[in-house]
Amino acid sequence: MADRNEPTLRAAPMPSDCNANGDIFGGWVLAQMDIAGGIAASRFMQKRCVTRAIEAMTFEAPIRVGDVVSLYTRVSRAGRTSVTVHIDTIVQRKFGAESVKVTEGDFVFVAIDDDGRPTTFGPNTGI
Repeated sequence: MADRNEPTLRAAPMPSDCNANGDIFGGWVLAQMDIAGGIAASRFMQKRCVTRAIEAMTFEAPIRVGDVVSLYTRVSRAGRTSVTVHIDTIVQRKFGAESVKVTEGDFVFVAIDDDGRPTTFGPNTGI
């Protein structure tokens, strides 16, 4: 897995990603988490994978335009055909050194074959 000090994904939200209150849409954040989780799951499984479920998700603080969003992932559970990826979303506030945890969640991904059916993946190399 990736080094915990390096994010799996970084993104910068734009003004078009804001809701009427000026905060970034929760759906935008979920999409970024799904992308980061998919990267981590595919790397771990070394197979094509799809999102099966979001088991847990919390919003702890808003994301603002100008924040740099970093998503950190780790596989927390592995089964025969699926993995659970824990995702922490940390922002670096605009013009500052302050880092704030804004969301976390557990996403489940399933390995699939060329026909889109669940399939097993290689031996678990440890979590």
